[in-house]
Amino acid sequence: MVCQACGTPVAEGVHFCSKCGAQVVATQPMYPQPPMPMYVPRVQRNLQTLGILWCVLGVYRVVSGLIGILFLRAFTTHNFGNDGWMFGGRWHGPFTPMWMGGLWPVIAVATVFAAALALIAGFGLLNRRPWGRIVAIIAAILALIKFPFGTALGIYTLWVLAPGASGLEYDAIADRS
Repeated sequence: MVCQACGTPVAEGVHFCSKCGAQVVATQPMYPQPPMPMYVPRVQRNLQTLGILWCVLGVYRVVSGLIGILFLRAFTTHNFGNDGWMFGGRWHGPFTPMWMGGLWPVIAVATVFAAALALIAGFGLLNRRPWGRIVAIIAAILALIKFPFGTALGIYTLWVLAPGASGLEYDAIADRS
């Protein structure tokens, strides 16, 4: 160490220079220590990713549901009512039972509900809404049966948001305005 006033070498632990009497201040080491890595809590670290994934799953459910409805409707109504379709006339044929004609509205309602729930969960998480955590947990439980994407996202969501400590952390970062 050296005295900042006169430049005289000073022993370690001395508070005043022996030559000029100035107070000696400990200097920073030449090679500064790297900062300690900061721990980012689980919810804060994963919340943005969860919100985006729930929005993506909602869009995926809309698209896959529309494609499913399109094919089911085409097979059960003979190309949307065209009698000249290759599977026969007004009779439903051996490929589609009669009850399947009424199945596409049920699939449409389930698709809209599942997609809306996923999009609302994603919106709530991305915007840090107080209700976002609860909606995401409900959506995660319901998504567990939708293998493989829903199951993976459901497990990931429950791992991040279900513990009690996660609830306290989410409440601390939720937008209360």
